Amino acid sequence: MTHREIIDLFKLRIGALMALTAVAGYVVTPGVRLSSPELLLLALVVLGASAAAGAFNQFAEHDLDAKMARTSRRPFVTGAANPDRRWLGLIAALLLVSVSLAGWVFNLAVAFHVFMGAFFYGVIYTLWLKRRTPLNIVIGGAAGSFAVLAGAAAANPGFSPESALLAVVLFLWTPPHFWALAIVLHKDYEAAGVPMLPVVKGDAAAARIILLNTVVLCVVSLLPFLFDMGWIYLAGALAGGAYFIHRSVQLVASPTREAALKCFVASLVQLSAVLLAAMVDVFAR
Repeated sequence: MTHREIIDLFKLRIGALMALTAVAGYVVTPGVRLSSPELLLLALVVLGASAAAGAFNQFAEHDLDAKMARTSRRPFVTGAANPDRRWLGLIAALLLVSVSLAGWVFNLAVAFHVFMGAFFYGVIYTLWLKRRTPLNIVIGGAAGSFAVLAGAAAANPGFSPESALLAVVLFLWTPPHFWALAIVLHKDYEAAGVPMLPVVKGDAAAARIILLNTVVLCVVSLLPFLFDMGWIYLAGALAGGAYFIHRSVQLVASPTREAALKCFVASLVQLSAVLLAAMVDVFAR
């Protein structure tokens, strides 16, 4: 396989985002301070577990991927990788190594959250929810929250309001992010018979739900300011949230593929602003 196919198969772009959220969860949580190699390892175990879940997602969904233009060139569809037991063994080994390292180097709470993130995406979302209900990504969105909690647990296995709120932000961010993409890919999901919200409710109704979810998300993203996060964080959350809401309002006014793509990009801008502002805020103290 080519490098691009490997990146696609293991969904390494998503994995990199999960690793960033884990680092953010660690940074905002008071407690044990990790060395640079330990922090890198934390990011890698989250990346590894996410990669295992991403590969399993493609393994389990190669029949759906073959029906969608966007995913029709994925390795399990083209034959660059054969969806057989050897791949399942490799995926299981990758997850086992990631979880074991998390427990050995850090603690059992980190290992638990690393495992649960992969489990929610690979099993709860992929096998149980995606083909059955338009609420698939709402519940499946918990996978991202576990990355934040894994990072937080590396600093403090107990409860931290800052990291808990950041995990809630990830949970609320995932549905509007994916629903915007689902409007862009409406025909693909419809052809594959996947009950994503725009397919079931229509693009206009989905756009209104995206706006409502985005407003709730952005309000919740401001709450860490009440729990020891500073003005830098508040500025980042306000700026990112305002941009995401702006694009969501435009999507409601014109629920087209072009507006949905801009809304999808805005969701990435909003999350990046929140995570980076949270880390910069801590480092600036």
